[in-house]
Amino acid sequence: MVYEPAPRSTGRGGREARPCRNYWKNWRRSGSTFDIPGKARRLNELDRELSDPELWNNAGRARQVTQEAGTVRRIVEGYTSLESDAQGLSEMLEMADADEREMLAEEQQSIQKRVDDLYRETLFTMKHAETSAIVRVKSGAGGTESMDWAGMLTRMFMRWAERRGYKVDLIDQVDGEQAGVISSEFIIRGDKAFGMMLPEHGVHRLVRVSPFDSNNRRHTSFASVDVVPEVPEEEINIHIPDSDLRRDVFRSQGAGGQGVNTTDSAVRLTHLPTGLAVASQQTRSQIKNHEIALQILKQRLYDIEVKKREDEEAKARGEQKKIEWGSQIRSYVLDKQYIKDHRTGVMKHNPADVLDGDLDDLMWAGLEWLAGKRVAEESGDDE
Repeated sequence: MVYEPAPRSTGRGGREARPCRNYWKNWRRSGSTFDIPGKARRLNELDRELSDPELWNNAGRARQVTQEAGTVRRIVEGYTSLESDAQGLSEMLEMADADEREMLAEEQQSIQKRVDDLYRETLFTMKHAETSAIVRVKSGAGGTESMDWAGMLTRMFMRWAERRGYKVDLIDQVDGEQAGVISSEFIIRGDKAFGMMLPEHGVHRLVRVSPFDSNNRRHTSFASVDVVPEVPEEEINIHIPDSDLRRDVFRSQGAGGQGVNTTDSAVRLTHLPTGLAVASQQTRSQIKNHEIALQILKQRLYDIEVKKREDEEAKARGEQKKIEWGSQIRSYVLDKQYIKDHRTGVMKHNPADVLDGDLDDLMWAGLEWLAGKRVAEESGDDE
């Protein structure tokens, strides 16, 4: 490979929001990124497992192996093809004069795009990257201000999903008294929805001159975003005894008119041992809402159990895992017209567009950061 773009500055502090601009450095440095020999070995292992008839007796495992093999195969075959084409182009450029180089510019751009696309494919190394994303947005302390902010975040993610052609199922929403939402929960369904949404997991901070303050004072608000994968039910294998559940029914919120729900069809399930509560008012059927709430509750309990096992394994290996999700990951400073991601350093100066769903640049940078974090943890590097 011969093309490495020069870093470009925003001129206003922070790193430019150019997706994957560090791909060349990461390609050479990261063992989990373009480690083609390692990925080829892994592909051989997966192909051997796929050829074992016993695998297909376990539908969950078969699905997982098939998805991983498809991802790894695309990377290995894509790299091989790209390396050959790039080498050929490099040889032509060495012999070309100025006019011929200009004629090859379009092919250079094509190679560059393929490098970016391949690099992006390698960022989805987290488990269940291909699945739907279950997203919960919850307002923090601060009353109407934070509720309005939680409502803005809910809209932002829904608009982002709409831009990408994803489907959104709103499961539950508790509206604020004056504005926004106290909490909302929804499922984003689409290609790599969980993988794309994972960088948004954490605390989001809003700074602005409050429209609810008659004195036009500057307010700071917080809201949390929780993202978990929609894991196939056969893989979860969690049984919740009825004695561990409290079931409450209530009237679904609606916009009024003919669409308002006048029956107590919404269901809230509380898992008594953990205090975890999940509600669904997606349908007019109490039975169906119970099934949806129970399914999401199992998903969240499964996620908690997976994280617990990972922490225990890390402790057994003597690793010290950093606590990072509890702090703010991004600030939206509207009165100064910028958004800054505190993990990646990326800054955007079009907050209105971002809040309208223009999130891809921030997400790709977040995926780079997560990939680097996984590499550091695997290598035992605390930096």
